[in-house]
Amino acid sequence: MALSTPRAYGGAMNAPLLAAVPWWRPATGHRLLIHGGRPLVGTYPISGAKNAALPLMVSALLTPHLVTLRNMPANLDVAVLAALLQRLGCEMHWSHTPSGLSVTISADRVKPREIAQDLVTRMRASVLLLGALLARCGEASMPLPGGDAIGLRGVDYHLAGLRALGATVELDDGMIHATAPAGLRGTDIVLPRPSVGATENLMLAAVLASGTTTIRNAACEPEIADMAACLSAMGASISGAGTHEIAIAGGKPLGGAVHDVLPDRIEFGTLACAAAITDGELLLPHGRIDLLGAAAPLLAAAGVMLEESDAGIVARRGRDDLQGIDVTTGPYPGFATDLQAPTMALLTRASGASAITETIFEQRFRHIDELRRMGANISVVGRTAVVRGVERLSGAAATCGDVRAAAALVIAGLSASGRTILDGLDHLDRGYDRMAEKLAACGADIVRGSETR
Repeated sequence: MALSTPRAYGGAMNAPLLAAVPWWRPATGHRLLIHGGRPLVGTYPISGAKNAALPLMVSALLTPHLVTLRNMPANLDVAVLAALLQRLGCEMHWSHTPSGLSVTISADRVKPREIAQDLVTRMRASVLLLGALLARCGEASMPLPGGDAIGLRGVDYHLAGLRALGATVELDDGMIHATAPAGLRGTDIVLPRPSVGATENLMLAAVLASGTTTIRNAACEPEIADMAACLSAMGASISGAGTHEIAIAGGKPLGGAVHDVLPDRIEFGTLACAAAITDGELLLPHGRIDLLGAAAPLLAAAGVMLEESDAGIVARRGRDDLQGIDVTTGPYPGFATDLQAPTMALLTRASGASAITETIFEQRFRHIDELRRMGANISVVGRTAVVRGVERLSGAAATCGDVRAAAALVIAGLSASGRTILDGLDHLDRGYDRMAEKLAACGADIVRGSETR
């Protein structure tokens, strides 16, 4: 079924977003109002993974043929990237199907024009355009990318890898200018650490580079294997995706493909925490326990029960109270940094003490002060947060500082007594497909509005 004509809404981003994504329906109101204390009961469908959908959309730049992506998440990051691709000359057709939101992307007329700052600075994943445009067009210019303020997250690994592939890359007044007039050439690249973004960027560049590229110390996240599967369906020759060594035999022209986006393991883990902390029971269709890696046994140890059924995964709290656990984030299959904040919200209500050590991003404790406003007992020593469970949280006014902090504050608000008022909802919209609406369908007292009530 084709999508209907969009209704207008306020805000400076109307034209570029609606032109590219007519499905975008930002909810009215700048605040999320939660009256906590209700158990979540019902079905919460898990969307396609944001962290998979974005590099998959960029992959479509590598071919003049049609690429169709199914099970797309309808969130703000996808909308922003769609607007970026449209400015580069891509055409997109969106539709609703029984399997969810789908997009068909045509990049046969893509042009490597300078990418405007207004959209690039809104999302980190825009840096992936460098590798794809260099490979397809031989040049790319863009501002340094934006995204969440959770740490330095420099693009050094990206740029060093592109230079190793034969690109000339210059930084000038906050802009990245990259050229490869003679084309890219395959080479051996050793990443200083397993960076997801750098691995994806270099894979995008390498599939059209002449010769073989080997990426060593590559990231192993499921989203990388998902992108490799899509590129392989387009005709690329890739082996080792999902391991620390990826080999790409490049230089072959790519065709079109139809690909289903991987389910969102971060949304899945987040909603499992929400079910447990509210003493509810959620059916999570499309959720996959195997994608959680080290988070699955740790959440189980904390008292989050995940049971497989014919309709999906059922998430609930175990028979006993939630229990404190120790968590250290790490590259996959380690405990995902994107689950750190939602898990911390869960552990604010657990018996005993928990220690959460963040090893990936140095500024990913921005949610702690906001959780403290709600009565959480959390202290920080270096990059470790010690969480001592409390009997109850109390509703308060708080601000979402990044995508995953927003989800953590929603979880805390659902558990708290009284009213929680959340500002900074762009962060929630960036990472989650209609979270408030889905939660309300499962019994949460949660609405968006401009005023308190």
